[in-house]
Amino acid sequence: MSTQVVVLGSGYAGAGAVKRLEEELGYDAELTWVAEHDYHLVLHEVHRCIRDPSVESSIAIPIDDVKSPETNFVKGRATNVDIDERVVELEGGDTVDYDYLLVAIGSSTAFFGIEGLKKYAHQLKGLDDAREIHQDIKQASADASRDDPAKVVIGGAGLSGIQTAAEVAEYRDQNRAPIDIQLVEGMDEIFPGNDPELQGALRKRLEALDIEILTGDFISNVDEETVYIGGGEDEDPDELAYDVLVWTGGITGQPEAQDVDLEQDERSHRFYAEDDFQTSDDRVFAVGDCALVEQGSDNVAPPTAQAAWDAADVAGENVSRAMDGRPLKRWSFTDKGTVISIGHDAVAHAVKFPVVGEFPVNVFGGPLARMLKKGIAANWIADVTTVNHALSAWSDL
Repeated sequence: MSTQVVVLGSGYAGAGAVKRLEEELGYDAELTWVAEHDYHLVLHEVHRCIRDPSVESSIAIPIDDVKSPETNFVKGRATNVDIDERVVELEGGDTVDYDYLLVAIGSSTAFFGIEGLKKYAHQLKGLDDAREIHQDIKQASADASRDDPAKVVIGGAGLSGIQTAAEVAEYRDQNRAPIDIQLVEGMDEIFPGNDPELQGALRKRLEALDIEILTGDFISNVDEETVYIGGGEDEDPDELAYDVLVWTGGITGQPEAQDVDLEQDERSHRFYAEDDFQTSDDRVFAVGDCALVEQGSDNVAPPTAQAAWDAADVAGENVSRAMDGRPLKRWSFTDKGTVISIGHDAVAHAVKFPVVGEFPVNVFGGPLARMLKKGIAANWIADVTTVNHALSAWSDL
């Protein structure tokens, strides 16, 4: 009887692991890919759909264009994993048996218990979210005027928040729409914890797009019309009226993860994994944002697309190695730099090129940064599909 190998999730980690497993597994194994959507989304480009929903045809890649014909695909959302019985339970009651399981279900948005935030804010975790943000901004600006512009507030000035704010600004400028944009960050600077030179370059470009940046106070409460910032025992919070609110302020594990009998962080419900991606069950591996992958003392891999891409290849190989009783490979993340899109522009930081090594300029923008941003996305699309698919998507990236 064939060994049943199951991969959960169609994000970067899931798609990359499937591609590697297809190379690794022999005739005596059967690979099944389970995912909620029948497409792989190039998630780090989904903010483009806020400005132009037609971009989704370039960044939502049909599963059949990724997997080989021999790989089984099951569309469904995993609601639980029975570790003892080795069964994945799906929404609706269907089940999928496994001998080895690789969990790559990604993350969900963290709302940190802020009253009203989950109820009233959009998030940006998929195509449906981008479509809804686009529609609400379109409607709000249609109902607005130059004297009374639509107010769009983006909470969280990390990577997603910065790129979202810039796309809203590009939509405003392309459509001559009456929109005011405010980007709110609780820490003292945007893109917190990063190089001040990079922070300054990002701030300069956002302000050039007429985006108001508010830092140093956290969102404390949200109602249907107002975002409340700061405040305490002796002072009232500041109030920001909004028509459209988007929250990009953090990640946590998927809600279904807390019922899975694997060692996990009690607060975030992300699975603990060794640097070989093995979890507390030696037949279950975890990779990507759903996992806290050990990287030395008190360190874990960052929840970034770059890390997921890199890890997926080793995780897929290690599942095959575990089946064969071979030693598992250890993985460590090496940061190759950061490239952030600011609408039509982009900013790159600490970029390391293959062979050449680290680029001599620490932070740069302009045509080279824009081409690099496109090239990263195109390279990923080519890796999981074909070069022709990447070329056809180029203009939208």
